[in-house]
Amino acid sequence: MSMSTASKRSKGLTLTDILVTIVISVVFGLIYKIWGPMYDLLKPLGLHAEQLSYGMWFMAGTFAFLLIRKPGAAILAEVSAAAIEAFLGGSWGISTLWYGLFQGLGAELFFALFLYRKAGPVVAVLASLGSATASIFIDRHYGYIDQLAFWNYALFISMRLLGSLVIAGLFAWALARALERTGVVNLLRPASAKDYDALGN
Repeated sequence: MSMSTASKRSKGLTLTDILVTIVISVVFGLIYKIWGPMYDLLKPLGLHAEQLSYGMWFMAGTFAFLLIRKPGAAILAEVSAAAIEAFLGGSWGISTLWYGLFQGLGAELFFALFLYRKAGPVVAVLASLGSATASIFIDRHYGYIDQLAFWNYALFISMRLLGSLVIAGLFAWALARALERTGVVNLLRPASAKDYDALGN
């Protein structure tokens, strides 16, 4: 990668980055709305199986960053996707925006920890867990889970973290890697050997 390219990559979001992130958010906002019934389908299974579906609601942030690779992409994607979901009549109403904001911040924290230079499965998984953790704190704020017994609470958290790890972490990374290999991402930024290395770390 040339110095000029590296310099461009190190700057904040460009207009193109923002527009692409918004497009990603619209897609995920629609997916979030459609995904809603999955929660109800899994709930009768017990053992907080419905929490496994939560990973999908964290995916916009991780996926957007894996494509854009710049500060702010995860937050913008999560908030925008949450806004689309709320606009379409999502189950959680206006509180969806708070979830989007803090879930995006939870993911952004881990991307920042690696200075926005890593985009591999480990970083994607950590970011997804950051989003999941943020969502749990918001649930506690709204009083959704404060009456659970300790063992039940531990199971609840474990299932949500697992769903996040698989969907918003590993699946998001695999999808981004597949798109990287097709060359589609070259429309956003020139791919280099370092880009492929970043996805592998």
